[in-house]
Amino acid sequence: MFSFPLTHTITASREILAFTRPADAVLAAFFRQHNKLGRQERAAVADTVFTLLRHYEKINTVLHDKAATRVREAVLCALALRGDAACASLHETLSAPEKALLTQLQTQDFSGSLNVVAELPAWLIDTLRGQYDDAHIAALGQALAQSAPLDVRVNTLKARRDKVLAQLQAEGFQATATPYAPFGIRFADKPALQRHALYLDGTLEIQDEGSQLLALLSGAKRGEMVVDFCAGAGGKTLAMGAMMQNAGRLYAFDVSEQRLAKLKPRLEKSGLSNVTTQLLAHENDARLHRLRGKCDAVIVDAPCSGLGTLRRSPDLKYRQSPESVNQLIELQKNILRSAAELVAPQGRLLYATCSLLAAENTVQIEHFLAENPAFELLDAQSLLRPYTDVPINGKMMQLSPLDHQTDGFFAAVLRKC
Repeated sequence: MFSFPLTHTITASREILAFTRPADAVLAAFFRQHNKLGRQERAAVADTVFTLLRHYEKINTVLHDKAATRVREAVLCALALRGDAACASLHETLSAPEKALLTQLQTQDFSGSLNVVAELPAWLIDTLRGQYDDAHIAALGQALAQSAPLDVRVNTLKARRDKVLAQLQAEGFQATATPYAPFGIRFADKPALQRHALYLDGTLEIQDEGSQLLALLSGAKRGEMVVDFCAGAGGKTLAMGAMMQNAGRLYAFDVSEQRLAKLKPRLEKSGLSNVTTQLLAHENDARLHRLRGKCDAVIVDAPCSGLGTLRRSPDLKYRQSPESVNQLIELQKNILRSAAELVAPQGRLLYATCSLLAAENTVQIEHFLAENPAFELLDAQSLLRPYTDVPINGKMMQLSPLDHQTDGFFAAVLRKC
């Protein structure tokens, strides 16, 4: 009979609630250290921790802003909010104050506090109020507090989406076509695909639908010279390589050797041979000079707050701050300025983030255009229309889990005149 690993969950939660490292990294290290935990136990710990992070505002309210120190009670609150059978099985072991706390959690009216309704910290509420009214912030926050589905992209160099989808459904997977991305498949139940043959041979790549749409916005074509300026682990690099049908030159740059290392095994199984990876020292690395004014498309998926990915990384709203966002904004300006120098006449510059904050998105583009009159803003919806029809307000694309059921991606496409 399964026994809920309460002590392990409390231990992991205590470290995560310090908010000094990403929650997924803390959990990965914790599971390596406690390698005798079974798969069901690891899943129980992870699910409870992420429930605690998603509903931290609510839990912290009933714990009088002491959730980070009253960790056992915070974990019990997370179990209660999950409606988990583990909470019922633990009921007899709870003290009278703990039982009273859970009753309060289930019956308390939180409607008068926007940060609790939206499950967002006060600093982020204040920032978003410059963009949205309170009703929209509440709805957006609730959408961000949900768990994200698993999206994958079908590698069109190896297969067609309709055939892959039919195979997966025949195998019993709860899979559907993504609403907007033409090569995407969505799994509502987030199965483990890492050992599936289609994943192992490079036919399937894990990639959020929003990220797939960013790759389409690049407009990458056969024979072009394309740069993924902040390639990271290379999801968009691989998608653009497939769009280019393995013809042309595709450069994947990043300042992180660790991130680029994750691209290598994905690249080997992708079937692509036109990708060159390059580790940069910084955004002004001298090795970029040879590409100045030569590139048909340059994609800048800029380092950002990541606040559009709270469905996957709910701890980010507590690890970021107005100060850290301001530092990122300055870095984004520098990267965008450097990347723009690589664009050829009539070439395209795509700036993207996984943020919902205007200061990282529309304001950055407005600032750039004011300083760089040689560039003009293109209409994102029109650029996507050959592939798909995505509801977008204005020329720049802002996706969100509330309106598009994707992560909160932003993108703007500029053309050099």
